[in-house]
Amino acid sequence: MKLDKIFHLTENHTDVKTEVIAGITTFMTMAYILAVNPNILEASGMDRGAIFTATALASFIATCLMALLSNYPFVLAPGMGLNAYFAYTVVLGMGYSWQQALAAVFVEGMIFILLSLTNVREAIFNSIPMNLKHAVSVGIGLFIAFIGLQNAKIVINNDSTLVGIFSFKSSAQNGTFNCEGITVLLALLGILVTAILLVKNVKGSILWGILITWLLGIICQFTGLYKPNPELGFFSLLPDFSRGISIPSMAPTFMKMDFSIVFSLDFVVIMFAFLFVDMFDTLGTLIGVASKADMLDKDGKLPRIKGALLSDAVGTSVGAMCGTSTVTTFVESASGVAEGGRTGLTALVAGLLFGLSLFLSPIFLAIPAFATAPALIIVGFMMLTSITKIDFEDYTEAIPCFIAIIAMPFMYSISEGIAMGVISYVVINLISGKAKEKKISALMYVLAVLFVLKYIFL
Repeated sequence: MKLDKIFHLTENHTDVKTEVIAGITTFMTMAYILAVNPNILEASGMDRGAIFTATALASFIATCLMALLSNYPFVLAPGMGLNAYFAYTVVLGMGYSWQQALAAVFVEGMIFILLSLTNVREAIFNSIPMNLKHAVSVGIGLFIAFIGLQNAKIVINNDSTLVGIFSFKSSAQNGTFNCEGITVLLALLGILVTAILLVKNVKGSILWGILITWLLGIICQFTGLYKPNPELGFFSLLPDFSRGISIPSMAPTFMKMDFSIVFSLDFVVIMFAFLFVDMFDTLGTLIGVASKADMLDKDGKLPRIKGALLSDAVGTSVGAMCGTSTVTTFVESASGVAEGGRTGLTALVAGLLFGLSLFLSPIFLAIPAFATAPALIIVGFMMLTSITKIDFEDYTEAIPCFIAIIAMPFMYSISEGIAMGVISYVVINLISGKAKEKKISALMYVLAVLFVLKYIFL
């Protein structure tokens, strides 16, 4: 079979059906980016329709590259956090135009391509100790579970305690139960449904969890239990084909990069910020998801990593040309891995769905956050299981791992978790006199110093 030859399915103990389901699942947990990215970047003055097309196209190209260059089930799209930094910090905060911000993203992508070709990123990946790699997987698990809880509005903002739990009583009193309250209820139900399907070993349980939760929402809308309220951000759960099937033009953002500030200090700072977050978010995701899927070899290295890193770098540059913020490997790739996805066929399926979404945008834009939230929470649980691989007997290993784990959800960043983990690992082992015994690589020391400098100057 041709697909088996291309993607080595038998060798990776998988089959076409499993890979297709995994690809669809990953796409479903990521489809929100098609709606969220235009919402965020629109704040910088960019055309919403053009951003949608750029988002789908950049995701399609980068993910297909991942499938063909590395044969890994990792899916790429414009990164959350990086898009917010683009719109709210660089454009609205610092006063640069979105065209100048796109130029910074493009340059960052080009530097990334060079770093990927010269093995710098691969060397960084390989220098991180095995225990810390498992910790990154656990931290990402907590992080995406937290994102899921937020997306479902189960966990909400609380000014006195930072976060709090959604109050059904308050929702009933202020008249928002039929929009907000019912979606929280559906998300909680979705978690239980997905968990039961998982316990019963149902194939595609995470995908089924998303679809069942969405379907229950549609039933609630038909019966009047759920009432859309666009002002509060609660829209119809039914796909809207009123405008027909058409691809929004990318002309307003295509090749609109402005390099006029490229030699200024501010540009260097902005570009470095994009570069830093993207590099360590990507490395963190690759480490975490690959560790969970047992893709790392006995030395903790990821074979064929160069192709994976190159896909990411090219995706970022292509994304900037199309008119979107930094493209990165998505942590939601873990949902496909949890479904059994082990090869590039998973990525190819997800990539093709991003391409298809250009024509069927109403369907994908209709998938609500409360339907994908249970998937993220359950995947978070699955990634948490890597904690059993950490050596808790050795405190010089366990404490840096713990710091890395808690930093990711609490600081809302994969890259911050890695930074904290690396700094604490080097300092604790150095001061306790264990550094020589463990043969900590020179690159770990360099990374620790760079991370410290980052906190001082950025």
